[in-house]
Formats: sequence, structure tokens, C-alpha cells
Amino acid sequence: QVQLVESGGGLVQAGDSLRLSCAANGRTASSYAMGWFRQAPGKEREFVAVLSWSGGTTVYTDSVKGRFTISRDNAKNTVYLQMKSLKPEDTAVYYCALDTYIAVVRGTPRYWGQGTQVTVSS
Repeated sequence: QVQLVESGGGLVQAGDSLRLSCAANGRTASSYAMGWFRQAPGKEREFVAVLSWSGGTTVYTDSVKGRFTISRDNAKNTVYLQMKSLKPEDTAVYYCALDTYIAVVRGTPRYWGQGTQVTVSS
């Protein structure tokens, strides 16, 4: 069984930066892709970014390209989401996910974190 524990959310102002972390417990995550999704109030959960297990492949949704960076530390079984130039429309609950690359990209990973709230004020 895998448990994903997110941290790093909070309330920031537009233009600020924030870094989210997600630690995988229970088994090694180094052979799996890890990604981030978010869900804004009244909206469906959407894909944000994914990073392959090797770290060699990254994909971002268009709205965060150039502002967000996903990275991982396999020794710590942890994935990060560095968010810069935050906008009010980035306000959402952010979830990390773990599974095969295809499963994460398709939005159907087996393992999800509990979510961490990010609120960006204007």
C-alpha cells in the first residue's frame, strides 16, 4: 500500500512563489511516475504536471508552463512542485499522484494524496 503525504500549501499573494512537496510512504516510488493535479471550487480536478520515474520526461498543462516546475528526489521518494508567479486562478486543492506514466497522464493513477490547499489572493 502506498500513502502520499502532501505539504507546503498556504495563502499567498499574486506573484508570490510556493513549493509543494509530496512524500510517498509504504513502498519505493522510484519506479513510478509522479504528478500533480488540482481542483478549484466548483470545477473538476485537472492535470497539472507529471514527471517520469527517471526524471527525464515532464509534461505540464498549458496554463502553468513557464511558471511551475516539477521535480523529484527518488532517494527521499518525494516529488516537488515549485510554483512561481502565482495567479488567483491557481487557487485550488492540489493533489499528488503516483502510478505509471500513462496512468498519471490519463488522470487515472491508483494512488492519490489527501490534497493541500493553495490560495492566491489578488
